[in-house]
Amino acid sequence: MSTQAAFAAALLDTRLPCPEGLYSANGADPDSRFSVYRNNVQSSLINALSDSYPVVAQLVGEEFFRAMAAIFIQSQPPQTPLMSSYGDALATFIAAFEPAASVPYLADVARLERLRTLAYHAADANPVHPEQISAALADPQALSELSVELHPSLYLLDSAYAVVAIWAAHQQDASLAQVDVNLGQHALVLRNELDVEVFALDHGASVFIRHLLAGQPLLAAVQASPPFDLSQTLALLISRNAITHLNNKVSP
Repeated sequence: MSTQAAFAAALLDTRLPCPEGLYSANGADPDSRFSVYRNNVQSSLINALSDSYPVVAQLVGEEFFRAMAAIFIQSQPPQTPLMSSYGDALATFIAAFEPAASVPYLADVARLERLRTLAYHAADANPVHPEQISAALADPQALSELSVELHPSLYLLDSAYAVVAIWAAHQQDASLAQVDVNLGQHALVLRNELDVEVFALDHGASVFIRHLLAGQPLLAAVQASPPFDLSQTLALLISRNAITHLNNKVSP
């Protein structure tokens, strides 16, 4: 292992000794100086994860979260200096982390919080004016081939747990006592201007939007989805500026 690799490994794993060959210009003990530096690095990475996953941290408590994050850091060191991208594998880690097994919905809450971060940093796109969408929907000749493009910040999550309700309860300092955590939910995450919003969808609406994301024409997406309220779903997408382009293969 190179000196640089050994230094990096020791920074992330507190079980490893101070790398050989270090010295301090002012005569201080290199081991002590390195320990301080390592603690600062560890603390900064744990704080970054806590900032990205605040509800996960609240669900398990600060002490448990910081201990779990320290173990995660050892197995998943940063690959980029951008801290906003760090921790994308935390949900997968949590799902296999035995001490967190008593909170079975924790991994999906982490997935939801990760999607919120991705939505916040997604590219901008101008929405289609509602009047244009209404006109396109009112044209029976063109409707069969009409497809839409959705905002780059839009993400979906299907969970066996009430992830939206769990997340929402922690935005209001509410108790989970009134939440049936085992009631599965389908989440829609998107950024509307500067605000990242989270909504619970019916199963059919979630499937419909997935078809739209895959490029299916609107009517074909409706027909391929379980029953859902199409008007309500389109109203949500339009009101949240989620439709960014209309495509129609029919010549005028």
